[in-house]
Amino acid sequence: MSAPTRGDDAMADESRAWFEAAHAAHHRELLAHGYRLTGNVADADDLVQETFLRAWKARDTFEGRASARTWLYRIATNLFLDTRKAASRRTTPAGDAFEWNTALGPFPDTLLDAGPHTAHAAAETVELALIAALTHLPPRQRAAFVLRDVHGWTPAEVADTLGVALPAANSLLQRARAAVRRHAPADPRDWRRPALTSADEDLLRRYAEARSPADFRALLAEDVRITMPPEPAIVGVDAAADFLGRPLDWRTFPASANGRPALLCYLREPGATHYEALAVDVLRIEGGRIAESNAFIGAHHVTAFGMPRLLVP
Repeated sequence: MSAPTRGDDAMADESRAWFEAAHAAHHRELLAHGYRLTGNVADADDLVQETFLRAWKARDTFEGRASARTWLYRIATNLFLDTRKAASRRTTPAGDAFEWNTALGPFPDTLLDAGPHTAHAAAETVELALIAALTHLPPRQRAAFVLRDVHGWTPAEVADTLGVALPAANSLLQRARAAVRRHAPADPRDWRRPALTSADEDLLRRYAEARSPADFRALLAEDVRITMPPEPAIVGVDAAADFLGRPLDWRTFPASANGRPALLCYLREPGATHYEALAVDVLRIEGGRIAESNAFIGAHHVTAFGMPRLLVP
């Protein structure tokens, strides 16, 4: 084998520089795209890592007919479909995804808070209600809906990415839209990541400091609803206040996810020397009261916010 020439070295350096620029420019928004497809940050992160690995291996085949961004989105979307082929044959439980879907998770707003492409990625990060609705869709319908109705790709681009004829792509979109209408907010403006207000932040602080049932009752709406799959939902201010006000040793940290106030929760069991990451509570606020708390159980949800699994007092 002949030794590489100076020209070979220059081409390698140029290829590496192009790839690094593409990674810096598109990593955050690809993570948001992966989240919309998978419904949780851990799977989205795995998807993005594999996307860039495949892109690097196939970098010599990129011909520039589409933008690097479009090329990467196509790789990520098809990776998602490849990994979900078995899942597409399973039946999806009916009802509220916040009650049965243990894979659903929040998207930390801190993942979008820095970098030159923050505004674009944040604008494309959708509300939890739409993410939950998308879990009712088979994978190809979900991909078609996200590409067309979230990103605004043309039907022809969607068909090309999914490797189907245009009529088939349109059929996927029609079925996806019908399912989303049954499960998501009716107004598409409610699909977008809401803005966290100073009033929301103050209510979250008070919620984090609350300890007794009376403390919580003062913050909750009368018809408040707490979900934490696979456990049944807790509905009503009295039941919710009693549940939240149990005498347990918590440490909590305010945060935000999907534009909503969130609380990162650590629990210390009796006799334990440390606190363990347990859950992320994402709140929906209406009229100055907490109308809903979606609890996502599992340390991996907490660590997605850059927090440790264990805390020592």
